[in-house]
Amino acid sequence: MKKLLFSAFAERLSFGTGKASDLTVMSAGRIKTEILSGLTVALALVPEAVAFSFVAGVHPLVGLYAAFIVGLITALIGGRPGMISGATGALAVVMVSLVAIHGIEYLFATVVLMGVLQVLAGIFHLGKFIRLVPHPVMLGFVNGLAIVIFLAQLTQFQIPGPDGIKIWMTGWPLVTMLGLVALTMAIIWLAPKITSVIPAPLAGIGIVAAIVIFFGIDVPRVGDLASIKGGLPLFHIPMVPLNIETLEIIFPFALILAAIGLIESLLTLNLVGEITGKRGGASQECIAQGVSNTVTGFFGGMGGCAMIGQSMINVKSGGRTRLSGIAAALFLLAFILVASGMIEQIPLAALVGVMFMVVVGTFAWQSLTIIRRIPLTDVLVMGLVTVVTVMSDLAIAVVVGVIVSALAYAWNNAARIHAITQSTPEGTKVYQIEGPLFFGSVHGFTEIFHPDDDPDQIIVDFLNSRVVDQSALQAIEALALKYEALGKTLHLRHLSPDCHQLLKRAGQLMEDSDDDPDYALAVDYSVKTGILGGGH
Repeated sequence: MKKLLFSAFAERLSFGTGKASDLTVMSAGRIKTEILSGLTVALALVPEAVAFSFVAGVHPLVGLYAAFIVGLITALIGGRPGMISGATGALAVVMVSLVAIHGIEYLFATVVLMGVLQVLAGIFHLGKFIRLVPHPVMLGFVNGLAIVIFLAQLTQFQIPGPDGIKIWMTGWPLVTMLGLVALTMAIIWLAPKITSVIPAPLAGIGIVAAIVIFFGIDVPRVGDLASIKGGLPLFHIPMVPLNIETLEIIFPFALILAAIGLIESLLTLNLVGEITGKRGGASQECIAQGVSNTVTGFFGGMGGCAMIGQSMINVKSGGRTRLSGIAAALFLLAFILVASGMIEQIPLAALVGVMFMVVVGTFAWQSLTIIRRIPLTDVLVMGLVTVVTVMSDLAIAVVVGVIVSALAYAWNNAARIHAITQSTPEGTKVYQIEGPLFFGSVHGFTEIFHPDDDPDQIIVDFLNSRVVDQSALQAIEALALKYEALGKTLHLRHLSPDCHQLLKRAGQLMEDSDDDPDYALAVDYSVKTGILGGGH
């Protein structure tokens, strides 16, 4: 019995491969790699969490607690081992207005509701719709995110001016900062060629930090951003009135945050999946993100979602199982509790160098070489998503990209509809429709026919077509009425059974055949009113 229970527990953790035995047979080398990958990620998480806390207008510990709790829970039950979650800028920019107007307690309540909505998205399997994101949108998203990560690091090259306003570094401080960034990047590039004992990003951070501390080089350090010292996060019920007015305030923010968090998390899931060769897990990731945010809201955290930059650091450092994510969260908590003084001495230049290497690894460089070989529409979508991601918001960029791609697809299919015409020996004219009939191709479908010039007997054959939606059905009805008004007989062939049921006036004109298609239409029909309605 004990063995069965242990095997079931191990399978639930899965540690990345889905086999119960992996928990017991994981080698010492693999454990070391996972833990060191987690340490590297934790070091990179600190300045990010602090910076995003400032963006949201909350105390740095609020961001650090979110990074710990969200990171730990998603590492344990998330849909893709190796992914890293925490406080992100995409969420912070939405939170800032809520905090400024209503206060931090409303933020905590919003994060709890955000988590509930994400859990519901997972239960109803809404994560599967991420499959509708076309590849050009993914490329634009990745490129835009790489640019956003790069631009976010530029703030580390600013120092407080005489009047308290930040100004850009100049002179030797700038040269020193750039030199240390370049040194970190060089170490990360060279380290794998020398040894694989230590993850390259960790080696870069460690060596550059040692040089700065040993020689007392005066450069900005993590402690210059804020103190990260604190205690354990404590359970705290958000102090907001439990009434409709509160719900009206927090629900719009919770809905937006839930959508942004899931979009970024599911895109990260796909990206990590392409690197690690894993598939599936979208619904599980939605539930994990929801549970983590709900818990975070009750423990004074600002909420979060998957972080592509840190996930890339983890994967490139060798993190492939849940252990690396768990280690990252626990290391982060250790930094807060006992090692804040040490971590605050790490030069920001080392962390900037790591993130610059993430930018180099994240940007889809092949997208620049395939521009001349892919359709112009795909190039425009890719560029549009990149620009919107940089200028506005990740979620908006993805939605815009999907909409434009869908419209382009609809336009291309609308142009495909045409007819091959022929006449039978009896004088009947046959229109053999080619291409899908839907809202976008209705106009072209109508222009195919010439009722005034056609003979008395007309056959419209849909064998090589497909009637897709309500607009298509109404176009067929309108065509039947035109021929009926001229006293001519119209025969409709190869329409699916539900077309027989949904078409009112043209139904009696259909001819049954053994090779009629059996596809279904996403529309309903009221027998009493004869009105075609929306889909179900």
